[in-house]
Amino acid sequence: MRTLGFIGTGNMGGALARAASRQEDNRLLLFNRHPEKAEALRAQIGGTVTDQKGAVDGADYLFLGVKPIMLPTLAETLRPQLKDRQSRVILVSMIAGIEIAKLQEILGGSYPVIRIMPNTPVSVGEGMILYCCSAEVTPDEEKGFLSAMTASGRFLRLEERLIDAGMGVSGCGPAFVDLFVEALSDAAVACGMPRADAITLAAQMTMGSAKLILESGKHPAELKDAVCSPGGTTIQGVRKLEEKGFRSAVFEAVLATCGKL
Repeated sequence: MRTLGFIGTGNMGGALARAASRQEDNRLLLFNRHPEKAEALRAQIGGTVTDQKGAVDGADYLFLGVKPIMLPTLAETLRPQLKDRQSRVILVSMIAGIEIAKLQEILGGSYPVIRIMPNTPVSVGEGMILYCCSAEVTPDEEKGFLSAMTASGRFLRLEERLIDAGMGVSGCGPAFVDLFVEALSDAAVACGMPRADAITLAAQMTMGSAKLILESGKHPAELKDAVCSPGGTTIQGVRKLEEKGFRSAVFEAVLATCGKL
């Protein structure tokens, strides 16, 4: 039995806790500075609502799910609580833009840290979690983390310098995909289809296309070509997307999230 403590149960912390709750060998401790949020999540997924000290003292893996702007305030109370703890704890940080060395410096100790960049689909078991480990994390502790979060989706270990680039695709990407699905469904509605049917059609097509890429191992361009019959309707649609700068717009969107513009 592993105990996972969550400091912060907002959109991302809540999504990870929801994923972790699907495994019977995970015990959850939930803390939020707004207790009603933690209680609402507990009512949905189980676990125990606690205060911050309870989460720190009881967790084997302590998930830090606060916004970067809140880290200095959190650190004021977290530093002494970690120092007073008698046993080892693995910190799992999803705090955007805060590198492992900086987090250790702020918290005042060379604590074992797993830095993660998850995305919201972890809540339905189809997420993508990018991660890297500090030198203090043992192979068994890394395996324990992966085992605890198996129900989240897929994992990719990256060098820390690539985490932000990966986040631009998998972390921000759900918003881009949502815009794409919405645009497709809007077009179907414009052609007379009921809204609910249009959204189902666009969302299932997107999910199926992504699964085909992953399971076939084929390059997306090859799969695109397979749909584009000579002189057919699909290639005309692709032509119009290229005319409107679709590919370039996506390229620039990802670069913007990485601060490359």
